[in-house]
Amino acid sequence: MYVCLCNGITESDVREAGRAGHVTPCALKAKFKLKENGCCGRCAKNIGELVEIATQASATSCPRATDR
Repeated sequence: MYVCLCNGITESDVREAGRAGHVTPCALKAKFKLKENGCCGRCAKNIGELVEIATQASATSCPRATDR
């Protein structure tokens, strides 16, 4: 599902950003350049939902299995 039509950002993009450590409002705004370059800013108004999506993704990412 798209969360930002201006920049073509999908929920999957936000989850991937969360797994990469972008889990704060400022980090997500910077990562996706929200409210810049013609972006209307509606997605930035819902940044709490984006943070929740990113945080869930970072919490569910699986660490690499180590050889024993």
